[in-house]
Order: sequence, then structure tokens, then C-alpha cells
Amino acid sequence: MSSKELPELSGKVALVTGASRGIGYGVAEALVARGDRVCITGRGEEALKEAVEQLGSDRVIAVPGKAHDEAHQAAAVAATMEAFGRVDFLVNNAGTNPVFGPMADLDLNVARKVYETNVISALGFAQKTWHAWQKEHGGAIVNIASVAGISPSPFIGAYGMSKAAMVNLTLQLAHEFAPVVRVNAIAPAVVKTKFAQALYEGREAEAAAAYPLGRLGVPEDIGGAAAFLTSDQSDWITGQTLVVDGGIFLNAGVG
Repeated sequence: MSSKELPELSGKVALVTGASRGIGYGVAEALVARGDRVCITGRGEEALKEAVEQLGSDRVIAVPGKAHDEAHQAAAVAATMEAFGRVDFLVNNAGTNPVFGPMADLDLNVARKVYETNVISALGFAQKTWHAWQKEHGGAIVNIASVAGISPSPFIGAYGMSKAAMVNLTLQLAHEFAPVVRVNAIAPAVVKTKFAQALYEGREAEAAAAYPLGRLGVPEDIGGAAAFLTSDQSDWITGQTLVVDGGIFLNAGVG
């Protein structure tokens, strides 16, 4: 998106974690496209720089760091406040899935890492945006969960377990932060990103055939959902998990 194509500023500001590529980038792109200013985070400094250039350096800043690092969380929120003066929306997208295999053989240290990155980091960011701006001024939080968190997902059980916790975290925060901040989650099925590549690489047509809508997801699908859940059109929605799955759950019926 070139600077000439950018819409007028909306006056709103978002912080999107894990947004140098994939779903997080798709979310940031959707928010910039409607006029928001955005702070993106991620581990790779070079990838973040490229993302800022693509999204528009006049509206986007980046703070590199590891999502589970509390100092990074504080730095990202502080940088957003310093650059833009507010942080209306938080999208917790940063996550990891370093293991593929049965739960019976899962390394418990790996399970701890998955939970720390996928869940505790989201809580940390939510606490910090709440105290920095949202408690007094309102806003919205969107947690990126997964269909793996609401149904069994063989071989990615640790990831699914963490995303189930993310769904419950959404409920807890929605209850505690009401009425000033709305908190919802999005549960995508397989989205075509580097993160999920192992689930479809070399067999995309076969994988897509299982979806009633005939294709895998793309980051823009999740970006659109996040834009909706941080918009005025969703002002009476909180504590919900929006499944964005191309209809894959329709296959779970009997018969």
C-alpha cells in the first residue's frame, strides 16, 4: 500500500504482536488500511523493518523483542504511547509451536515454553495496555486463538492446549475489563503462513479439499475479522471466540 493510497487517519492506535509476517502482518495491514496507526512487534528486527516499509513508516512503528519478555512488553507499550499518544487496540498474535508429536511423549519443558509464549505473553501485554491507556479510555483486545484450542488436534496438542487457555483468558479479561474494554478471540483453521507451512506444504490441494469453502485461509481473512472486532460495528460483542475456518467444522457432524 503506497502512501497515496492510505486513508485519512482514524485517530485510533493498535499494538499487534508477532506482526512481521503471516497473520499478524495481515491484521496490521487491515488496520492501517482503515486509517489506524500501528505498532508491530516480532523477534526479527530486519523482518520488522521490511514490514514497516511495506505498511508505511509514517503510520507504523516496530519494536523488536520476544513476546514472553516482560521488559519487551513494557517497551512496546511505552513506544506506542510515546509515538502515538494512545493504544486503543491490542491484538495478541505472537505464538509458537516448536513441537509435533503425541502428548504422551511431550517434553514438559517444551510445553512450558509454548504456554509461556502463547498465553502468559498475551496476559502480560493485556495488563500493560490496560494500565497505560485502556482502563481510563476504553478500547478492544483481540486474542488470536485457533481451532486447535476448541477441538482435538493430533500432533499439535501442546499448541492446542495453549490456545484453549487463550480462549479462557479471553473470557476472564472480557469479564474483568467490561464495560470499558471489549475482549474477543479469533480461532482460525489452517492459514497459509510460514508458521503453518508444515500442515499443508506439498499437499495444499489435498488439504484445501477438506474445507467446504474450497481453500485454506490467508492472512487477510484474519485481518478482516480483527478489523471487525476492533470496530464500532462490534460494540456489543465481548467474550466471544469467532471461528474463521472456511467451514471445516461443518465436517464434524455425524452421517
